[in-house]
Amino acid sequence: MDINKYIEIRKALHRNPELKYEEFDTAKLVAEHLHNLGYEVTTGIGKTGVKAVLYTNKPGPTIAFRADLDALPIQEENEFEHRSQNKGKMHACGHDGHTASLLCAAEALMSNKEAYIGNIVIIMQPAEEGGAGAQAMIDDGVLENPHIDKIFGFHNRPGFKQGLVFVKSGSAMGGNTTVSLEITGKGGHAAMPHLTHDPIVAGASFVTQVQTVVSRKLSPLNSAAVTVSEFHAGQGHNVIGSKAHLTLSVRSDHIETDALLLREIETTIRCVCDQFNCTYNLEVPLSIPALVNHRQETTDVISACKHNFTEDTLMEIDYMPTMGAEDFSFYLLERPGCYFFIGNGEDSSYLHNPLYDFNDNNISVAKDVYMNLAQFYLGKGE
Repeated sequence: MDINKYIEIRKALHRNPELKYEEFDTAKLVAEHLHNLGYEVTTGIGKTGVKAVLYTNKPGPTIAFRADLDALPIQEENEFEHRSQNKGKMHACGHDGHTASLLCAAEALMSNKEAYIGNIVIIMQPAEEGGAGAQAMIDDGVLENPHIDKIFGFHNRPGFKQGLVFVKSGSAMGGNTTVSLEITGKGGHAAMPHLTHDPIVAGASFVTQVQTVVSRKLSPLNSAAVTVSEFHAGQGHNVIGSKAHLTLSVRSDHIETDALLLREIETTIRCVCDQFNCTYNLEVPLSIPALVNHRQETTDVISACKHNFTEDTLMEIDYMPTMGAEDFSFYLLERPGCYFFIGNGEDSSYLHNPLYDFNDNNISVAKDVYMNLAQFYLGKGE
């Protein structure tokens, strides 16, 4: 297999990033490639997603491998030849590498088709970055026809040795819930604050008090972060406006943690508004659950790979490596599976950074993990 071909595909994807639910050219590229490899391809799942199936025509389980297609609204600052050609858009999270790696694996899997029973499903998902594309594909039936029994995917991890494959059972990535708050008071003259109900003061009080939700309402054994990421209010230096708009980013290690945080956030804003004679409206425009790997499938990743990886390139960790969110969590609510990690390099720029780039050496590493999993679950034992 020519790995260089997939490095070039990765660089082509990096040059032409597309944002969530706009991945039309990216989806066309992967669909055509998978079709040419001999997969049965369906497009338009979850709007711009692609599903490809390898049928062995021999009874057995169905396993799925998933990659994400979308880029981020970031202006790239790299100067290399394959830098983004689309202004204000960039593959700053490595989805170009995830996609190229799975395409590479798809070719290797097809070439080894006679060694397998059951089926292999390739899922190329849109809108992982804040679009809940996984849920959109699930809603469109991606886990059925054929019925998927287990599902796997990976994310590159800057700060870890390049090529290190590692897994975490249980909570492995944080949940991400966006909370939108509108505080409504009574506006008036800045010289007469006693005649107003100031939503800015109410909002400022809320920002201070909400910091105690994690420190005093949540067990120290759980992980969470509540960040007020936006605060917009005011309309003039001598005017007290009537509204304030706040946005919160809520990160959590379990669905139960997220539910507790949301209850306490609403309790806090309700009490603050009562104090300052204001009202509020709370909405949750986005909620990605925490990613919780299944114990057996996490162990299986290690078991499947241990014969082809050395001890210093394969490991299970017992700590949560990030509170960053990943909507692969939606699949894991529906099917057993594991989302594993591959080190992108200890000196790699971090994710969502305008200087980030995927390490192309990991294309063959990811391909090998997918091949090992296919052999572990579907190998005929010959």
